[in-house]
Amino acid sequence: MTPDTTSAEDLLRDLVRIPSVNPREGAGDGGETAVAAYVRDWLERRGVRAESHEVLPGRSNVVAVVPGRSESAVLLESHLDTVETDGMTVGPYDAEVRGGRLFGRGACDAKGPLAAFLLALVELAAGDDPPPYTVVLAGVCDEEHAYRGVLHLVDALADRAVVGAIVGEPTGLVPAVAHKGVVRYTVRTRGRAGHSSRPEEAVNAITLMAPVVTHLAGSAPDVPPHPLLGPATRSVTRIRGGTGPNTIPGSCEADVDRRTLPGEDLDTVWRRDRDELAALGAEVDPPFTVDPALDTAADADVVTALCRALDEHGRPSEVRGMPFGTDASKLARAGIPSVVFGPGSVGDAHSAAESVELTEVELAARVVLAAVRGVGEPRCA
Repeated sequence: MTPDTTSAEDLLRDLVRIPSVNPREGAGDGGETAVAAYVRDWLERRGVRAESHEVLPGRSNVVAVVPGRSESAVLLESHLDTVETDGMTVGPYDAEVRGGRLFGRGACDAKGPLAAFLLALVELAAGDDPPPYTVVLAGVCDEEHAYRGVLHLVDALADRAVVGAIVGEPTGLVPAVAHKGVVRYTVRTRGRAGHSSRPEEAVNAITLMAPVVTHLAGSAPDVPPHPLLGPATRSVTRIRGGTGPNTIPGSCEADVDRRTLPGEDLDTVWRRDRDELAALGAEVDPPFTVDPALDTAADADVVTALCRALDEHGRPSEVRGMPFGTDASKLARAGIPSVVFGPGSVGDAHSAAESVELTEVELAARVVLAAVRGVGEPRCA
């Protein structure tokens, strides 16, 4: 196979120009599927077998395979969807390049990492020497909402032994082996609605919510900090209450984001918060989002291979923790040791001027290629 000459800039520009905003609970508009189809066709033109897998109506994953000397696999996984484009100060789909950076929604999170994985995969496929393990690349839908793409992928891989995974996210080219989980729930206070001209005849639910918010802001979760992640956190992220400017509200709701640490039981976290807030007179709904934390052993084969590849390329290789959640926790829960890695900074993800440095995308591709080739090699003494 002739080595591919596609540049990181050309590939990433094409990916960013395909809108793929996660529709949340709405019907898919083909955005994620359009990116999946682009990836599939791009790979197949370069001799790499790839297929689309429908996960939800109008929403698909794409999975490609490069055979190795072993049928057991190393997984390269990243996501196809992006967050919304509201408030962006750059054209979300223009894919403009300025000062060596490509701007647009998804450039950093996570089409930059996806582009790096694609470039590594086609170079791997073009080589004369097959990799030690079969390499599976997956671009998945719905990472930014309910993780249904990676859960579908886990089911699809059930019959294949997967020795490790590199999950593409913007980590600034450092290997992340731990990240926080999350439990999100709604807390509610109930009063008695009435006319605002006679507040003494009503009970203001917003006023009842005030001590709940104050308590949540002033009391940290009572768990020891994690060496790579620091403390668990709890934040009020949204408040809803009231029906009009001249009505005392009878109900108020607040959404709470509780970031969990490895080892915390998610159901126990919610039950403790429920009991704690019930003592303040509030109701707490069952969680609407639950996602586990990640805590991969630093000596897992896929981690040591990635760290060795970073060393070879003159990059820092000390393992880190990341505060945000990723698909890696779902893969790890399925028994696949997973490390998070990719170009770009999380500070640029979801931002008004989202962008990624193109040289980082190129370097990430070279590092991933070396890491995949090095999985299973003896560790240095």
